[in-house]
Amino acid sequence: MAKAMLVDVSKCIGCRSCQVACKQWHDLPAVSTKQEGTYENPPELSASTWTKIEFKEFGEDGTFRWLFRKHQCMHCTEASCVEVCPTGAVAHHDEFVEINQEWCIGCGYCVTACPFGAVHREPPKGTARKCVFCIDRVTNGLEPACAKACPTGAIQFGERADLVEAAHRRVQTLIAEGYSNAVLYGENELGGLGYLYVLTDRPSVFNLPENPEVATSMVSAQWFSGIGTAVLLAAVSFWLFFKRKKRIEAIQQSKTEGGAEE
Repeated sequence: MAKAMLVDVSKCIGCRSCQVACKQWHDLPAVSTKQEGTYENPPELSASTWTKIEFKEFGEDGTFRWLFRKHQCMHCTEASCVEVCPTGAVAHHDEFVEINQEWCIGCGYCVTACPFGAVHREPPKGTARKCVFCIDRVTNGLEPACAKACPTGAIQFGERADLVEAAHRRVQTLIAEGYSNAVLYGENELGGLGYLYVLTDRPSVFNLPENPEVATSMVSAQWFSGIGTAVLLAAVSFWLFFKRKKRIEAIQQSKTEGGAEE
């Protein structure tokens, strides 16, 4: 059966244990940051930061509360990054999306295509990096590092069908507690996500697209446009080369004929 992760934002306390665990397990370097008026640190995902907790101040009807959401690759079934990769470096491994670093050419199409902004290029090589779902742990019977480190049970790992069922029950409980907009996100989006969310409000409140789509058309257009440009430049180069070659041959022929007349 397919595995998945379930993140219950109502249980997240923003401690960032998941961030630390991810960095430690994957030996990812620290990122130099500075205070920019937010508690988020680092401020964005990157090639060396594969997961982070987003902090959002939410006010409505005279009330204020903090909202937290774990952000990382969603491991989509219908994955834009897989669709647009020209070398096959980005592919599904079982139910997870992986990037083969040896095949990646650093074109950046997956970075552009991802509707969740979860893929980034690593300088100086330019190859794409992202959350790998701790596949080395999962294939050895262990849960992902972030789930293992979570102190409140906000991050759960298990069989996807079981997590979906548990998530629906949790949503109903939250609605009964007054969270009228509570919803399960990821059950059907993009064919089903490897990361499921129990949200206490609309997806857009948590910086999630309401109806994410496979973003292939724009990137494909850029790809073919790039190919067309390359072909045009190559054609011009060849034309100039052969034109110069013809001119040199004509000059040499003229010199030869001039020498014969003397």
